[in-house]
This record gives sequence, structure tokens and C-alpha cells, in this order.
Amino acid sequence: MKPNLSGGGVIEAAEEGTWRLGIPAGPAGSYRLAQLDDYSRLRRADFPHKPPLRMRLQVRASSATIPGTWGFGLWNDPFGMGALSGKGPRLPTLPNAAWFFFASPENYLSLRDDLPANGALSAVFRSPMLAGGILLLAAPALALMLIPPAARLARRLGRRIVKEDAAALRIGPGDWHEYSLDWRASKAHFQVDGETVLHTEAAPEGRLGLVIWIDNQYAALAPDGKARYGMLASEEARWIEVRGLAVEAG
Repeated sequence: MKPNLSGGGVIEAAEEGTWRLGIPAGPAGSYRLAQLDDYSRLRRADFPHKPPLRMRLQVRASSATIPGTWGFGLWNDPFGMGALSGKGPRLPTLPNAAWFFFASPENYLSLRDDLPANGALSAVFRSPMLAGGILLLAAPALALMLIPPAARLARRLGRRIVKEDAAALRIGPGDWHEYSLDWRASKAHFQVDGETVLHTEAAPEGRLGLVIWIDNQYAALAPDGKARYGMLASEEARWIEVRGLAVEAG
């Protein structure tokens, strides 16, 4: 696991066996990130993880509501244009992920209207493995996302391509909880403190990387078609603490 920091983000040992990822207070419009991951300089084809795999760890946060997002789990870094590998930047691709995700109310992170799109979530995205160059050809059409009718159409079309599932977590994230993810080729099983919170057949495709992060970013593509994105202000420093991380293959 290697650090990825921006805007004053820090990663430090809080106590023996416990790591604290923190971002400072600051204004809107300035990006702040503290992240640990195991894929930053790899090609997607070389990402470390594939099913069957089980991940478990204990996490607590400085607050039940943190402006921006934080979380932990597995994904394919679909927007990693700036992540350099030995063969240059990774091209954009469709999302594949299985993770625990915590998003402040400014976010709306679902193509579907019947799933939770912010708050405390366990969530999965499953997409076909398309070449990144195909999405680059479609990049000029992204400007249409600023037009609500076009954005609503894009959400409907996206639901046909990207399969997703999610469940809200009825927990207080400021307390220590044990999270586990069991990822198989055809299913994903999430537990918190030994209790099942989501069991789904929408398991992600391909090889994935492990990520743990906290930032002040938000993104929303809500049912009304209004696309929003930016960096949120925070009046005080925020952090998450992680201990007991274990990833077991097979």
C-alpha cells in the first residue's frame, strides 16, 4: 500500500497497528486527499486482485458526516487519466467496484433511482470490459451532460450498460466497526460486525485495486439531470482510522 496525498492530506500512525488518514480544514474549490492504494503505478491489466477474495478491516471516522467522500474497497480506477504506469496514463473505462462508500448529501452516485446514492453504503458496479480508447472517442459528448434532458437520457442508457447494487448502512461510522467483503466471480457479499448488509450477483469484472481514502470531493448526476461536481469546504480537520486490514485470496 502506497500513499497518495493532496492539499495537505496526511497519513500517520495513530497508535500501534492503526493508521489515520486525514485532511485539513479548508475552503471550497481546493482539493484535499489522503489515500492508500496498491495500484497507483500499475496498468489495469496488472491490478493485484481478482476473485475469489476476502477483505476485512476495522474503521472509524472523526464524524458521522464528512464533507466529500471516504471509504475502502476494490475498484478499477475508471477515471485514472493522470495515474502513470510504465506505459503512460491509464485511459478512462467503465466502472467496476465493490466497496464501502460514505458520501455527504451533495453527492448522488447512482444511475438508478431505486438505490441509495449517498450516505453510508455498501455498493457494487459491474461493467463490460471495454477498451479505454472507445470511451475517449465519446469524450466530446460529455459536454451534453450539462444539458439536463441529455443527462437524463444518459442515465437511462447507462443503466443498460452498468449494473449496480447498493444498500444503506444503518450504523454510526464514528464508532469502530468491522467490515468484510467476500468477492466471488458471480457474487459479492458484504458484512458489518458479522451481519450481512448486502448480498448481490452484480459482482465486478476484471482485476481491481485496493483503495482506502478520504477527500472533500463531491459528484452528482441526479434524476433531475443536473450534473454537479466540486470540492467542499470544511471548518475542521477530518480523518478516518483503519486497523486490522487483511486481504485473503482463494
